[in-house]
Amino acid sequence: MTIAFPMQSARPGAAQLRAAQVRYQADAVMSAPPERLVTMLYDRLVLDLERGEAAQLAGDWQEANSQLQHAQAIVAELTASLTDAWEGSAGLRALYAFVTTTLVGANVGRDPQRTRQCLDLVAPLRDAWHEAAQQLAAPGAAAAFPTDASA
Repeated sequence: MTIAFPMQSARPGAAQLRAAQVRYQADAVMSAPPERLVTMLYDRLVLDLERGEAAQLAGDWQEANSQLQHAQAIVAELTASLTDAWEGSAGLRALYAFVTTTLVGANVGRDPQRTRQCLDLVAPLRDAWHEAAQQLAAPGAAAAFPTDASA
């Protein structure tokens, strides 16, 4: 009696594709310069807020909760990245605290208007960080930042 085994397809399955995608994303994060990491966090924060608001408007409270909690985790990461050596950190920290409190209220109160309020605050910040990162990456920008301690 012979047992026939189906041949494995040369095309990767969904699990393999997902694993490759996760590896690619991890590699992109691990190799990104600091200014790119900030813009990546802001991009995802805006996406989470947009998805959270859409879920709230659709009455999908489980999805809204998931998106808004992820947004809160990003704001916590952004807060943790602040250093007191930068003069703008206190103001940004206060803004992040406000966004966090408002997101909790939006989630608990199932209030898409509060989510929109956060999105309206965060989107211009994201744009400003992208602009700053582009300026930093511009030719000649590296010369403004010494690379060794003797400079």
